[in-house]
Amino acid sequence: MKKTLLLISSLAIMTIGLAANADAGPESRCKGCHTFNQGGKHKTGPNLFAIVGKKAGSTDFKKYGKSLKNADWVWDEDNLKAWVCDSKKAIKELTGDDHAKTKMGKQKKCGDKAEAVVAFLKGLK
Repeated sequence: MKKTLLLISSLAIMTIGLAANADAGPESRCKGCHTFNQGGKHKTGPNLFAIVGKKAGSTDFKKYGKSLKNADWVWDEDNLKAWVCDSKKAIKELTGDDHAKTKMGKQKKCGDKAEAVVAFLKGLK
């Protein structure tokens, strides 16, 4: 009986922790691949400090895919919202190339969640 209660208590604590993390700020999900501080190192993805307003693919990050290396758009609010909602779809729309690809997976942060990510990124100055 004690083992069962301990197991149930442990599962409850883990569930609460996961729920809290799911509602954490945008950086909590993104920090696995990106850094956000001025002069921060790149990870799997580029450092995103002051990314809003920059030309896409223009940082010194060396691992951009071909479509981002050749980008001709700026990371404005609309482009960022589209990107964090569905980067696979956004890369095609932003490049005008149905065959364009990105290494970044779909983040599925749409609507209010995308707004929150963009607000976070806009604050990185």
